[in-house]
Amino acid sequence: MGLPADRPWLSSYAPGVPHEIDVPSGSLVELLESTVRKFPEHVALDFFGATTTYAELGRQVELGAGVLRGLGVDAGDRVAIALPNCPQHVVVFYAALRLGAIVVEHNPLYAREELEFQLADHEPVVAVVWDKIAATVQEVAPADTIVVAVDLTTALPLRQRLALRLPVRKARTTRAAMHSAVPGALRWDRELRDATPLPSSYPRPRADDIALLQYTGGTTGVPKAAMLTHRNLLANVVQSRAWVPALIDGEEVFYAVIPLFHAYGLTLCLTAAVYMGATIVLFPRFDVDQVLDAVGRRPPTFMPGVPPIYPRLAKRARERGVPLTSLRFSLSGAMPLPPETVAEWEAVTGGLLVEGYGMTETSPIVVGNPLAPSRRAGTAGIPFPSTEARVVDRNDSSVDMPLGEPGELLVRGPQVFDGYWHRPADTEAVLLRDGWLRTGDVVVMDDDGFVTIVDRIKELILVGGFNVYPSQVEEVLKDMPGIADAAVVGARTPSGEEVVAAVVAEPGATLDPEAIREAARAHLAAYKVPKRVVVVDELPRTVIGKLMRRELRDQLE
Repeated sequence: MGLPADRPWLSSYAPGVPHEIDVPSGSLVELLESTVRKFPEHVALDFFGATTTYAELGRQVELGAGVLRGLGVDAGDRVAIALPNCPQHVVVFYAALRLGAIVVEHNPLYAREELEFQLADHEPVVAVVWDKIAATVQEVAPADTIVVAVDLTTALPLRQRLALRLPVRKARTTRAAMHSAVPGALRWDRELRDATPLPSSYPRPRADDIALLQYTGGTTGVPKAAMLTHRNLLANVVQSRAWVPALIDGEEVFYAVIPLFHAYGLTLCLTAAVYMGATIVLFPRFDVDQVLDAVGRRPPTFMPGVPPIYPRLAKRARERGVPLTSLRFSLSGAMPLPPETVAEWEAVTGGLLVEGYGMTETSPIVVGNPLAPSRRAGTAGIPFPSTEARVVDRNDSSVDMPLGEPGELLVRGPQVFDGYWHRPADTEAVLLRDGWLRTGDVVVMDDDGFVTIVDRIKELILVGGFNVYPSQVEEVLKDMPGIADAAVVGARTPSGEEVVAAVVAEPGATLDPEAIREAARAHLAAYKVPKRVVVVDELPRTVIGKLMRRELRDQLE
């Protein structure tokens, strides 16, 4: 089993991008500590104008580590985080790592059942969560998990905090959207205020220790936690930094418009940004006007995102007359990037917008388009430094496909994960003995090494950059009265995919598609609720009863 002859992609690297990278020998803790020493007075975080310097961030992390240690967290324990983008998220992330604990990121908008499954799976000692969901987490978390609630409003500038106390409707509405009182729960801001910093002599984690559990459907569609070590994450940080050599340490402004709880946002806006001493402007959710409001205060220079956000920002920026010319580099991931989106965005900013590809199991980036004239719109790009890629027969991974022929993408590199948490069989199914990871994606690699995604072997559906596992949605639908059978697929749209369900009625039952969608909202995050529900007489299956998803998808499209 070999690589494509002489790694054809290397000739397409942008000037200054190395073919190989050196992975630091330490941990993400040393990454932060190094930046605190280099840029102590540089602004690390900007949250609606409230700023935190790197020196202050370092102090808060040591206090946060003291809080978690006082609550019983030790090396190897899990600390669950369920927070939107906010300063507290950054502090808790690094505080847990400082103790050698394992961070487990969760979407704070998950439905009750989804949180319950994941918390039971990894059994956190402490869960630090947005106070809007703290009561739910208290109910569904394992009995011995300590829940700490975070009030986002405490991180706002003083002027905005005072405005939220005004006895007017707008203030009440905004306050209710950001904060809920949780009687009896520990409060992160109070715990932090009364904490004793962790002693500097406390042992730091090692490079091969697990730093993060990130839930994904992998190649089977069943949610499971990918184990990512400090070395995995550091490798992708250094690879990402090397990919854009024109970035200047200590001078960049990253806009965190994608969630930090997502692997893509975590690596680029949390670890890579800290690595280069960038200012991270945090947005709890993507709001076009909030993003543009921040431009006057702190103009962005670098922004990772997903394709749908770029035309929305471009259109609104033109309407408001907000210049975006400070944005030199923008990255897109999680779904195909239309060439017309690239053209529009680059016309507005004068900077570059390129596409990349990755997966949770690879920390997450393995392929990217060069930030240079050699970039190729419509492709995912070429392998990152120190990353190997092969295209193999879909039924036999020992057989390499010729360049230009479709096959399954295999990747190997220092960013590839260690396996799935407590799931050795699933790990064995995707990690081959010689270190190659089966991605489950069908691609074509051309003569220059550029990779184009053709299809997906796995059944995972990508909606707005988030994973939707068909089996989860199907279980919810099948539990509803009157539904005898259900199947869920990702229907292709110009901007990516949407969740579509086909349901079969029980004899004598009448099904209302809109009522089904409404009922599903009680059990699923909004992006997992089927966009369309179609009532059919039967589902296409093979003679042995296996659902033919591709045929169903074609029918529904």
